[in-house]
Amino acid sequence: MEEKSLSTESSQWRAKTLAAGVLVGALVGLGAAFLLIQKAERDSGKLEVGAGEGLKLGLLVLGLLRQISQINE
Repeated sequence: MEEKSLSTESSQWRAKTLAAGVLVGALVGLGAAFLLIQKAERDSGKLEVGAGEGLKLGLLVLGLLRQISQINE
């Protein structure tokens, strides 16, 4: 009976962690899109993201994910 209780607790914190991650990711994505729209409207009215900027952003995101994965180490 205790094993079942531990399993339920384990899945509850996992579900809460995933839900929090989804919420934070959605809010960060929304904020990033808002900032891109503001920049585009301020500059030329068009969204222009070059390959270099895309590469920088991708590497930044990978670095962030790496840092997050090392939190409990």
